[in-house]
Amino acid sequence: MPQIRQVISTLSNDGKEIMGPDVLVYHYPDNSILNGSLLTVESNHFAVLKSRGAILNVYETGQYVIQTPDRPIIGAFQQAFFGGQSPWQYEVIYINRAKLILEVSGVAYSKEMAEMGYHVSCYVHVDSKEDALKLVQHMPMSGHYVSMKEVNWYAGPVIEQSINKIVQLTELERVNERMPEILELVKEHLQEFLSVYGLTLNDVKALVYPRDERMKELIALRAFGLSEIDAVRYYTAMIMAQKGVISAPNMAIGEPFFIGNPQVAADRITQVESKH
Repeated sequence: MPQIRQVISTLSNDGKEIMGPDVLVYHYPDNSILNGSLLTVESNHFAVLKSRGAILNVYETGQYVIQTPDRPIIGAFQQAFFGGQSPWQYEVIYINRAKLILEVSGVAYSKEMAEMGYHVSCYVHVDSKEDALKLVQHMPMSGHYVSMKEVNWYAGPVIEQSINKIVQLTELERVNERMPEILELVKEHLQEFLSVYGLTLNDVKALVYPRDERMKELIALRAFGLSEIDAVRYYTAMIMAQKGVISAPNMAIGEPFFIGNPQVAADRITQVESKH
């Protein structure tokens, strides 16, 4: 009876694809691969065949018959020296070549040492067989997967350093004006870093914002052309109005509140508005 060939693929027993959008590398969990096994490589994958640490081949899309050098080791020779087991151990490592998302969040500090939050999203992919080799050779693997979350851990310090290099020299209100510079610096440093692992950077999107909600409100008011003191007054007036404090309009225009004589207060507010 002809032997049934072992099929190696990224499909689970129920036919579901194992390598989702959050999986960069998948190590096929069975290293008892024999001569004649069928290796299936999907259109958005690379596959790397290893034997005892040595890389034997890199496969692109298609189905391949694995040719291993374990055939000559047969009979008494194999039984005597290796206890009936082949000395060759084979591994198949699948590389996801689709565009995957790398996301990093953190904290930077402005020139005034105000806390600025940032969120960076990048699209990366493995472009060629040579890049797949770099990834297998340089990216540590614990278990059978390398997730994009693990790649984020590597990229995080590079992104943090790039953003802080500009933000720490910039006033809080001017950080958004320098976003093009920030993006270019992140791209430059990140691509240089990722190329060691065979990853190509496609695009970078970033958001930098004040972490303090009050600072967000004040900057929004300043965007309307208000001076710093006017922005503080209007912000305070909004808080007072939310709490039902009747002197909130007086705070907004910077005038005193007259208790017990509403007509005087109204005349005073009218005078101030006429000046503007």
